[in-house]
Amino acid sequence: MAISASEISARIVEAVMAQKLAPGARLGEQPLAMLFDCSRTIVREALTRLAARGIVTVSARRGWFVIEPSQDEAREAFEARRVIELGLIRSTGRIDKSALRQLKAHLQREKAALKESDVGHRSFLLGDFHVCLAECLGNTLLADTLRDFTARTTLIAMLYQSTHDAVQSCEDHVQIVAALEGGDHAAAEALMAEHIGTVQSALRVQAPTDPLAQLRDALAPLNNGTPNTPTPKRRRKAAPADDATDSSTYLGALL
Repeated sequence: MAISASEISARIVEAVMAQKLAPGARLGEQPLAMLFDCSRTIVREALTRLAARGIVTVSARRGWFVIEPSQDEAREAFEARRVIELGLIRSTGRIDKSALRQLKAHLQREKAALKESDVGHRSFLLGDFHVCLAECLGNTLLADTLRDFTARTTLIAMLYQSTHDAVQSCEDHVQIVAALEGGDHAAAEALMAEHIGTVQSALRVQAPTDPLAQLRDALAPLNNGTPNTPTPKRRRKAAPADDATDSSTYLGALL
């Protein structure tokens, strides 16, 4: 059975959440078409959908790439998650037993993944908890939205070298579910706010720099007492060797 554009886009999002596709990774239409045994038209449709969802970007001459969020975009993504997830918890009623069983089963998978060496599987489960929570609270539309935002924050964590501990994330999830099970939505909301804040604060985001600093230093007057001394010529740096690892090799992780 031929694969659909929706299935391809879903696989790409899963690979992002599992940290198998890095920020800036190239997504060539032809390699993807070969990988999924489909036409480039189907691939292009999938990538166009992902571009609309803010997961990939396209350059007219260079092709398709996984996004590399800026610091402002990172801040906005976490703010959006706060609004969605805290509002979702605040507006929900009592959770039924089947939803609680589903959440607890997800937590058990998280705990099992922490003991394994598959970092990608662990990363996916920790991010997918938020999607699972939205589904269990009865809002599939917000679950889809959270899936995209979770994928973005996964890329942000990779790009800004997050120091957040996976064990702590899992423990945060356990406490949130326990509060929901006890009917304490205010505590669950506060725990979620703290959890998202902790994840965001673990990012190694640098303070804004002076965009003219390098040029200003280069053109500063020389104060060595010999203003007429010609500036020695700088050695031309050798061109860097071509990177042997093309970002498109990440596509293999999708299978």
